Amino acid sequence: MSPAEIRALVDHYIDAYNRKNVDDMLRDVHPQVEFKNISAGVLNESTTGVAELKALAQQSLSLFSERHQEITSFEIQDSVAVATIAFRAVVAADLPNGLKKGMVLELSGRSEFEFSNGSISKITDIS
Repeated sequence: MSPAEIRALVDHYIDAYNRKNVDDMLRDVHPQVEFKNISAGVLNESTTGVAELKALAQQSLSLFSERHQEITSFEIQDSVAVATIAFRAVVAADLPNGLKKGMVLELSGRSEFEFSNGSISKITDIS
């Protein structure tokens, strides 16, 4: 895949995420896509396959009344695309982890994307 094709896949994924369109977000992922979310060095979510990722993505829709990811830098290292992400969200309801409805979260992190057969085969979100 060319760098332009890789960037287009990542941009589409992030755009669909921002629009809360799970089906469109998963349009270009490999059937056996692997997803991991790592926060403060701890793996707190992991899925394998489109169905598991779709279930997780749909579950997370209700957490935030607003959410937005912005790519602040992008590079390709070997076969991995690394996007530095600025994330902003508004909590939709009080959560068990102590977050309260209306709280604004502003986080930075990175998302690493790997590819196979023209699709996204692995996503690792790190914050």
